[in-house]
Amino acid sequence: MNKYYYELKITPSSFKNEIESFLMDRFFNGIEEKDNTLILRGEEPFDKLIEELKEYVNALEEIFDTKIDIDIDVEKKENKDWIKTYQESIKPVEIDEFYIHPSWYPPKEGKVNIVINPALAFGSGHHETTRSCVKALKKYVKDKSTLLDVGCGSGILGIAAAKMGAVVDACDTDPLAVKSAKENFELNGVKYNEIWEGSANKTDKIYDVVVANIIADVLIFIAPEIKSKVKDVLILSGIIDRYKDKVLEKYKEFELLEEIKENEWVTLILKKGS
Repeated sequence: MNKYYYELKITPSSFKNEIESFLMDRFFNGIEEKDNTLILRGEEPFDKLIEELKEYVNALEEIFDTKIDIDIDVEKKENKDWIKTYQESIKPVEIDEFYIHPSWYPPKEGKVNIVINPALAFGSGHHETTRSCVKALKKYVKDKSTLLDVGCGSGILGIAAAKMGAVVDACDTDPLAVKSAKENFELNGVKYNEIWEGSANKTDKIYDVVVANIIADVLIFIAPEIKSKVKDVLILSGIIDRYKDKVLEKYKEFELLEEIKENEWVTLILKKGS
C-alpha cells in the first residue's frame, strides 16, 4: 500500500446523474456520494480523468445549451487504510436468488453466490443498473445460451449468466476491467469463453443474448456494432430515464419487450425482429 492516496471531490450544479454515470464508466475503485458531491479515492493522480470529465461537461453544455458549474477539488492525503474503511462499508446485496457479497462475507446457503470485492464497486450489485441487468438476465438467459457482455467492468453480469449455464464472452475498452473480470470469473469458479480488450466489433460472432450496461451516449454511438452481434435478445442499461427515447430511436428495428425502471435509471429489453 502506498503512503499517500488522492481524494477527488466533484460537485456539479446540475446533471449529477449523467456525470456520475460517466465517472462509473471510467473509474473502478468505488464512488462515494455525499449530499451532491461525488468522492473518488485512488493511489494514482486523477489528472487524466479530470481532463476527460471537463470535456464531457463541455459537451453536455453544448448539447443542452446550458451552463454547468462544476467544483473540482483534489487532495493528497496520508494513507490511513481508507481501503479497509471503504471495504467495511460494503454490504452484501440480494437480487432475487443471487447473493452478491465481498470475499470477507460467507456465502449464503440456498442462494446463487457471487463474490465481487469492492475494489470494483461499479458492477458490485449496488447500482440500480446492475441490479436491473441481473433481473433481466435471469429471465432471458437459458442453459447453453451464448452471451456477450459489452463493457463488462467487474464481470458481474457475465458471471451471473455463467452461473445460469450461459457460454459467455465479454469485452471492455479498459484493460484494468478486462484483468479484473478474468480474476472475478476465477474467484467465482465459473468459466468464460473469451474476454478481450476493445469493443464488440472485435468479434464476428452473433449471440443469443447481448447485454451492454454502459451509458446512453455510448449505447447510441456504438449502436451499429452492438446490433450486429444480436441473434435474439438485447439488454441495454446505464440509461437515465430522460434519454430512453433517444436510445430506442437508435435501436428502432428491435421490438421493445419490456423495461425495468429503478429510480431514474431504466434497463431496456429488446428483441431482434424476424
